Amino acid sequence: MTETASPTHGYRLQFASDNTAGTCPEALAAFNEANRGFASSYGNDEATAAVCDRLRALFERDAEIFFAFNGTAANSLALASMCQSYQGVVCADTAHVATDECGAPEFFSNGAKLLLAPHRHGKLTAAGVREVITRRNDIHYPRPKVVTLTQATELGTLYQQGEIAGIARVAREHGLKVHMDGARFANAVASLGLAPADITWRAGVDVLCFGGTKMGLPVGEAIVFFDKAMGEEFAYRCKQAGQLASKMRFLSAPWLAMLENGVWLRHAAHANAMAQRLRERIAPLAGAEMLLPTEANGVFINLPEAAIERLRAAGWVFYTFIGGGARFMCSWATTEAAVDHLARDLAEALEG
Repeated sequence: MTETASPTHGYRLQFASDNTAGTCPEALAAFNEANRGFASSYGNDEATAAVCDRLRALFERDAEIFFAFNGTAANSLALASMCQSYQGVVCADTAHVATDECGAPEFFSNGAKLLLAPHRHGKLTAAGVREVITRRNDIHYPRPKVVTLTQATELGTLYQQGEIAGIARVAREHGLKVHMDGARFANAVASLGLAPADITWRAGVDVLCFGGTKMGLPVGEAIVFFDKAMGEEFAYRCKQAGQLASKMRFLSAPWLAMLENGVWLRHAAHANAMAQRLRERIAPLAGAEMLLPTEANGVFINLPEAAIERLRAAGWVFYTFIGGGARFMCSWATTEAAVDHLARDLAEALEG
């Protein structure tokens, strides 16, 4: 085994998740700048107003925009605003709202049920969504009201523009709204090369939870209601749920820095490129079975248990799931040196 990974290299947690990375320099500078002097509280400051306008320009839409501290709150409050307690939310069984949010969507909606639909590599299909929507229509079953898509998915795959539009069309036919969990939306946009509007409201998405933390912000997600009427009273939900920041400028100011001159896309493209670099280096290794395509910033491979143990003994931290599959996530801060070091250690771990 090559030199053991250690905290001094910055490698140890680098591939566990893109939220183990620190704040990117541009966002940190904006955060510190926001600390100068005084500003109005509860979102009535200049920075919050400016970033809302910038997001409207980015999406080419006069949207209603709010900020929450984290993705769980953003998703859960958005979904709660889109359905009643007796209704249902159609999602993939791999979706973050179903597997990693501790029942928060059900809690904040006072009981709306998550209706699990079949998926392909983490992506819902129009046919699968239709089957769930039309499965039952009696009063004893939750009435489907929202479809939620994750972009990029928990399995690192991307919905193409037509796939989103196809699912949204099915949803519209049956009176459902469409929510998008965009914790890694930046990585999706950077990979697809499309305008943000093309894979959101133009394709039929009503509400987007635009992830900031995973793209390099210190904290904070943006909730974008493309139909302003849907967000009319959302501020009250944020307040009630403890998501209305008194010093809102510290959540919003870093967004301004990220949206300036495409910083957010450059960082996301870098993370995607590091994932591709890792894939290229480990795909030829005997015993490294690629489980899923690398479309954003995650690499998913199936490894022998012995190799996993050797990697962890060397100090590498990563998640395993999907029947033994290993997930390696890249971020704005992932370096080529770290990727190459991991690939060398993985090769040695497979050789035993």
